[in-house]
Amino acid sequence: METIVIRLTFSSPNAGPFNILTTSKKVLREGVSRQELIDGITTDVDKGETSIVIRSTGDCVLEKTVQLKNITVDEYQKLAYSQNTTGCLWTHLRNTQIYNYFYGNIEPYIIEYPFSYKYNDEILQNVKDYSKVYRYLPEVTGSFDSNRKVQVDDRWFNKAVLYNGQQSTGVLELVAKPQNNMAAYMQYPILNTDSKVITFTKSDNFYQYNTFWALQVDDQQPLFNSSCKSLSIDKEVNQANMNYGNIAFKKSPLRAKNLKVRHILDNSSTTHIVSQFIVAPAQISYK
Repeated sequence: METIVIRLTFSSPNAGPFNILTTSKKVLREGVSRQELIDGITTDVDKGETSIVIRSTGDCVLEKTVQLKNITVDEYQKLAYSQNTTGCLWTHLRNTQIYNYFYGNIEPYIIEYPFSYKYNDEILQNVKDYSKVYRYLPEVTGSFDSNRKVQVDDRWFNKAVLYNGQQSTGVLELVAKPQNNMAAYMQYPILNTDSKVITFTKSDNFYQYNTFWALQVDDQQPLFNSSCKSLSIDKEVNQANMNYGNIAFKKSPLRAKNLKVRHILDNSSTTHIVSQFIVAPAQISYK
């Protein structure tokens, strides 16, 4: 065995973490951060090894084989890191069955609808969304074929957040209503520590759900936290201000002069949702 030193001198800003492997794909080091590799790391390889493989495993997925060579201490000390300001090379829609999938990750598809009521406050009754959801089949001709798709009923957005200026439902996880299985259906809603799982149905081409109420703990605390995870996400539910526990009696409806319905798809990259329009039936709340 002999010890080698590996140092990164050029990369994109979103490269890493890295795995270091032999050319036979034997893992030497795992999860090495970009900064660690810039500073330099050491690892042992078999004597006589002439090259290694450096694989970036994060958002920027790439792999490069690097030849091992001898350099002097002075040459090593003069090595400097420079950053490539452009991102990874991305070719869009190479696979027509995959949509919101970039750099090896599912990126959320989020759409938010605002509603404004007239003079009186109104209480939200349910949400009805008219969307067409497709699943594309593998290509057989080698080129995109818009006819290679089927419209499905059991796929849709997997999360929703309903809120106004003072109230929020927190994170609602949406699952298709179990068919012909009353015992499974009666398990819902399922209360988790950071979400509530409810069912949706599709009837007359409308996806709809209605099992929600306000879950905020303190009206004087923010309902959302800012986020910069990706271009798709601008804010996240302030989970510290939500109570997903079992509320036996006092279930506050969403009542205001405005409403926002946020739908999120972040668990699938093979579901193609064509959003059409949404309706949020409400009744006037007299006080």
